[in-house]
Amino acid sequence: MAQKAAVGILGLGTVGSGVIRILEDHRQELTHQTGCEIYAKKILVQDASKQRSVNVEGTTLTENAADVLQDPEIQIVIEVMGGIEESRNYILQSLQSKKHVITANKDVMALHGTELLQAAEENGCWLLYEASVAGGIPVIRGMTEGLAGDRISRIMGIMNGTTNYILTKMFQDERDYDEVLVEAQELGFAESDPTSDVDGLDAARKIAILARLGFSMNVELEDVEVEGIRGVTTEDMQYCAQLGYSLKLIGLAKRVEDRIELTVQPMLIPNDHPLASVQDEYNAVYIHGEAVGETMFYGPGAGSLPTATAIVSDLTAVVKNMMLGAVGSTVSKPLHTKALQNNEEVESKYFIRLHVKDQTGTFDDLSSLFKKEDVGFDKLQQWPLEEENGAASEVVIITHSTNRAAYERIYHELENMDVVIDVKSTYRVEGGKVS
Repeated sequence: MAQKAAVGILGLGTVGSGVIRILEDHRQELTHQTGCEIYAKKILVQDASKQRSVNVEGTTLTENAADVLQDPEIQIVIEVMGGIEESRNYILQSLQSKKHVITANKDVMALHGTELLQAAEENGCWLLYEASVAGGIPVIRGMTEGLAGDRISRIMGIMNGTTNYILTKMFQDERDYDEVLVEAQELGFAESDPTSDVDGLDAARKIAILARLGFSMNVELEDVEVEGIRGVTTEDMQYCAQLGYSLKLIGLAKRVEDRIELTVQPMLIPNDHPLASVQDEYNAVYIHGEAVGETMFYGPGAGSLPTATAIVSDLTAVVKNMMLGAVGSTVSKPLHTKALQNNEEVESKYFIRLHVKDQTGTFDDLSSLFKKEDVGFDKLQQWPLEEENGAASEVVIITHSTNRAAYERIYHELENMDVVIDVKSTYRVEGGKVS
């Protein structure tokens, strides 16, 4: 007869219900894989009398967290309640009580991951968090196990389904951001308050987690520079397409020698890059390793069952380790001292869209400005415009690669040039071959 492993679950919302459903529907397979019967003994809920969409017969529902955290029979705690401080405290209490923890909480891991991983190591416990990044996509395990022998130089990802859905529909349907956002909210792809998604905060938390793992540095959320998609227009997207690019919200962690850059922002990606074909609410994480070269993880980035699948995957890993008598050995101490690139070191191409006066000398002035900073044009297109105060042109430029400090100087001078009517937009261009 198979041994039993008692699990406590904190939260029974969308993801928690998915976990219960998988534990029930895949019971036979899970027992076969682990040699152990896994069952949910107690679940923390807000209202124990509420009707549930999943079968919780034989499981105790409680409104008191201590019933889960202090139960000596519960060996593993799954945290899917969300929030930050309360969840952090419950995870910490669980680890200090020698209970292994699995969490889907990207906010907690981005802000307090170092502290919690250290607590896990000190108490001989496992703290696994595959579901905290990209839902059901096994990118964390892919990095920590599949790519363990490589040295990662770049992590790029479409890590937020809401923004990818919005940008996809803006381009395909030629509709404005505000209109598509409302549709995304009606369809359940966007929250009523979409700030975390559309301002890039959600993606920033995920890239911080991945960078901490991929580069073995004590990366903090505040190290990530963040810009969202509110300023993206359908005109920008159409111009990008004409030039052979797709416009995506990208989380980027890049290492050059021993210095790193962390950013989330709308970027132009060449249409032949694997990330350019990721549409709608799907997520993908592209990783370049010095030995393996290019790899990409693709799939649904959220949802009840995809996220629950990642949680149960972590759960089976913990149970297998328990059956083998393996003590938690989470590596919490970074190998490398954190070193962030400065503006002189961050290199990339840039897209910029201008309205300029259509008069003799305009392009001479523009060329002189870029030449002064030793920045050439990779692509340049011009279209006539009708302006109330005279002839004007719309100019779209993609620069050669330059450092960010030089480009910022160019940008500020463009805003003050007499021949420039307006700087309409600018984006970074990424996704070229890794040297």
